[in-house]
Amino acid sequence: MSAYLPTIGISMGDPAGIGPEVIVKALADPDIRRLGRFVIFGLNELLSYSADLAEMDVYWWRDQHERLRPYDHDVVVLDYDEFSCMGIDVKKPSKQGGIASMQFVQDAVTAAINRRIDALVTAPICKESWKLAGFGRWPGHTELLAEKTHARRCAMMFAAHPPPPGLAGAATSLIGPHKGLRVVLCTIHEPLFEIRNSFKIGTVFDPIDLAHQALKDWFGIDNPRIAVCGLNPHAGENGQFGDEEERIIEPAMNMARSHGMDVRGPFPADTIFVKAAQGQYDLVVAMYHDQGLIPVKLLDFSHSVNLTLGLPIIRTSVDHGTAFDIVGKNRADPGSMKAAIRMACQIVTRVHERKLGTSAREQAEG
Repeated sequence: MSAYLPTIGISMGDPAGIGPEVIVKALADPDIRRLGRFVIFGLNELLSYSADLAEMDVYWWRDQHERLRPYDHDVVVLDYDEFSCMGIDVKKPSKQGGIASMQFVQDAVTAAINRRIDALVTAPICKESWKLAGFGRWPGHTELLAEKTHARRCAMMFAAHPPPPGLAGAATSLIGPHKGLRVVLCTIHEPLFEIRNSFKIGTVFDPIDLAHQALKDWFGIDNPRIAVCGLNPHAGENGQFGDEEERIIEPAMNMARSHGMDVRGPFPADTIFVKAAQGQYDLVVAMYHDQGLIPVKLLDFSHSVNLTLGLPIIRTSVDHGTAFDIVGKNRADPGSMKAAIRMACQIVTRVHERKLGTSAREQAEG
C-alpha cells in the first residue's frame, strides 16, 4: 500500500437529503479513513445529527469554511453555520437547499482548482432545489463542473463492480481490469426526443476518446477494449430501424480507430452489457442516459460510482439521489459513497505515482 495520503474534498449535497448520513457512515469505516485525509464542505449540525441517529460518536474536527488550510486531522468539517438548522425537518426540494448545496460544491471546486484538495467527491444534490434557487441552467453536477473548470469536453462515466460474497465491497478496487461494468454516456441530461437535434459524430467520438484516456491513465489498462452501443433497436439492423448507426456512430468509431483505439460495434444495447460485465470489454459507450444507467444500477446499485471525464480535476460521486423519503430514518446505504471515496483515493494515488515515475525516468535520462 502506498504511503502517499491524498486530501479528498467531499461536498455534502442537499442538506435535506441523505448526503450527511452517507458521508458520516462512509468515513466512520477505518478502512476508508486509512486511504487519505478528508475535508467535508457542509453543515456540522446535520453531520452530528446523522452520527447521533446512527449511534456514532463524532470523530471529526470542525472549522469555519472560510479557514480552509492544511490539517493534521484525518477528517475535518468545514462548517457553513450560516445555513444552520437546515434539512432536519425539510426533507423536500427547497430554495435554501439549492443555495446551500451550490455553495458547498462551488467552494469545493475552487479548492480543487487551487490544488488545496487532490480530488472532489460529491454527495447528491436536488436538481429541483437548484432550479428553485435560480441555478436551473445547470441540470446537474457534470454541467456545472465543466463550466467552472472551463473544460472543453467532458463526459459522465459510471463504474460498477459487485464485491465478492461476504466482502460487502470493503476492500474492492475499482482500478484495473475486472469483471464488472464501466459505462460512458454520449448524452446526459437531455430529453430523449431532443437527442436527435444534437446527435453528431463528435457526440459519440468525444466520450470514446475521453474514456480511452481515462482507462489508461486512471485505471491502469494499457490497451482498453471499448464496445459501442447502437442507438436504435438491434443497432439499426443495417438501416431497417434507423440510420444513425451508419451516419453518426460508425464514422465516430472509425475516427477513434484512426487514433489507435480498440473500438468495436455498434452492438445492440440489449446484449452488449452482459458481455462487458463478463469481462469481454473494459467499457461500453452508451448513447443516452438510461441506456447506460439501467444496466449499471441493476448490476450494482449499492456500490457503483459516477465520475466526470475531461475535467482538470478529479471528481467522483455517488450513483444515487437525495432519497428524501428515507432521510432521518438511519436507512441510507453508504456503499456508493464508500466506493466513490475509494476510487478518488486510488486515482489520485495512481496519478501521483505515475508522476513520480515519470520524474525519476527524466532525471535518469538527463
